Amino acid sequence: MFGVIFGFISLILGVWGLSVWWWPALELVQGVVPLLAIIIGCLSLASGLSRVPLQEGRGLLLPTGPMLKISPYFLKEDWWAIWLGLGLVVIDLLTFNGHDSMLKALAINPGGLKWQTPADLFSHFAANGALYLRQFVVWLLLFGVSCRVMGISFGRFVPSFLFLYLLSMIIFSVSGWESAGSFNLEPPLVALVTGLVLTNTFRLPEWIFAACRVEYYVKFGIVLLGATFPLTLILTAGPVAIFQATVISLLSCMTIYFSATRLFNLDRRLAAVLSVGGSVCGVSASMAIAAAVGAKKEHIYSSVTMVVFWALVMILVLPFVSQAMGLSPGVAGAWIGTSEFADAAGFAAASSYGKMAGNEEAAIKSFTLMKVIGRDLWIGIWSLVWAFIATTVWNAPADGAKVDSGEIWRRFPKFIIGFFVASLLVTILTSTVSPEQFENTVKPNLLAPIGAFRGWAFIFCFLSIGLTTRLRELQSVTIQSFAAFSIGVAINVFAGYWLSVHVFGDYWSQM
Repeated sequence: MFGVIFGFISLILGVWGLSVWWWPALELVQGVVPLLAIIIGCLSLASGLSRVPLQEGRGLLLPTGPMLKISPYFLKEDWWAIWLGLGLVVIDLLTFNGHDSMLKALAINPGGLKWQTPADLFSHFAANGALYLRQFVVWLLLFGVSCRVMGISFGRFVPSFLFLYLLSMIIFSVSGWESAGSFNLEPPLVALVTGLVLTNTFRLPEWIFAACRVEYYVKFGIVLLGATFPLTLILTAGPVAIFQATVISLLSCMTIYFSATRLFNLDRRLAAVLSVGGSVCGVSASMAIAAAVGAKKEHIYSSVTMVVFWALVMILVLPFVSQAMGLSPGVAGAWIGTSEFADAAGFAAASSYGKMAGNEEAAIKSFTLMKVIGRDLWIGIWSLVWAFIATTVWNAPADGAKVDSGEIWRRFPKFIIGFFVASLLVTILTSTVSPEQFENTVKPNLLAPIGAFRGWAFIFCFLSIGLTTRLRELQSVTIQSFAAFSIGVAINVFAGYWLSVHVFGDYWSQM
C-alpha cells in the first residue's frame, strides 16, 4: 500500500514539475539523446565493422547471402575523398545562414590563438573540450569507416588516429604561440619535421602507422581546396594575376622537367613530379601528378623534400631582400607568390614582409592572388596534361596500336573531379552575393570552415609523411634531383621578380 501511495504522489509531482519546468526538461532530453546516440553508434559501428571480413586486405565482403563484393567506387581513396569532401561542402552550403553553418563550430584548432602563457592555452581547451571531442568523433567516423571499407582494420585505425590527432593538436598549439611567426613555426612544416624526428630517432611501434594515410588526407584536402576557389573569386584576381601565374607555371614546369631529363637523365616520372611540385603547390601537386604518371613513393618524397627545403629558404630570404630593395608590400607579395612553393610558407613570408613595411593586408592580398588563386589552380590542369602524356607517349603501344582511351581515365587522379565540382557548387550558390557580402559574410562563415577542415587534413598528411619517411631510404633525393629543382627555383625567383616589379609593378603596387 505504501508503494502505491508513494508512486501516486511521485507521479503527480513529476507531472506538475514537467508542466512548470518543461523547457529545462526538454533541454536535458535534447542533450542526452545525441550523446547516447553517439555512444551507441560508435559501439555498434566498432562491433559491426570488426565482424565484417576483409577481402584479402583490399576491402570488405558484405554478408548478404553469397558474399557480395563492394563496388570499386568505394575501394579507392580517390573516390572516398570525393564522396566525403563533397559531402562536407554540401552540408556546409545547406546549413549556411549568413553568419553561421554546421561546420563552423567544428572548424576549430588552437593555431590562431596567439597565446602568451600556457595558462591561456589550457583555458582554451577547458572552454572548448566538448567541441574538440565532437571534432575527433567526426574525423574518426569519416576516415575510420572509409578506411575499414577499403580493408584497414578499424581496431588498429582508432588508436593510431587518436595518436595522429593528439599530435596534430600539439602542433597547432605550437603554431598558435604569440611568437611562433618569429621562428617560422608554420603548422605544415612543424608537422613534417616532427614526424621525421620521431620516426628517425625512435623505434615507433607498428600500430602508430595504421592511420598514416598520406595520399588519402591530401586528396581529401584538395577536394576541400576546390570549395575555397569559387569562380567568382578567380575572376576578382583579374587578368594580370592569372596571366602572371600562367607564365610562371608553364615556364618553371617545363624548365624543371627538361633540366631533369635532358641535363641529369632522371626518371621522367620523377621529373614530372618535381616539375609540377616546383611550379604549382608542393605536396598537393606532387601527389596529384604522381597518381597521373604512376610515379613511385620515393619520387613524391623527393619532391616534398625539395619543396620544404626551398620553402624554408624563401621564408628567411625573400622578406629581407624585399626590404633591402624597398619594394612596396603589394609588389613584394606578388613576388613571394611567384617564388614560393607552399601556401603556408608563402603566407608566412608575405605576412612577415607586410609587417616590416607597415601594410600586411596588401602583401597578403597580392600573395593570395598570385599563389593561392593563380598558381594552385594549375593542379587540375597539369593532372590532365601529364595523365595524357604518360598514357599516349610514355606508355604508347610499341606496335603502333591505338591507345586505349580508358587508360587515360584510369591514370587520371579522380579526386581532381571533386576539386572542380566543389568549386562549381560554391560558385553557383554564391553567384548572387555582392563583393562586399562575399568578403564580409561568405568568406568568414562559409569558406573559412571548409578551409579549417582542409588545414586539419593537410596537417594529418604532413605528419603522416614525416612518420612514414626513413631518411636512409630516400635514394631519389640526389644531387641531380636537387639541381634540377633548384634551376626551377631560380626561374621562379628571377622571372617572378621581373614580372612583379618591372612588367606589372604598377598593378601590384596599388594593392
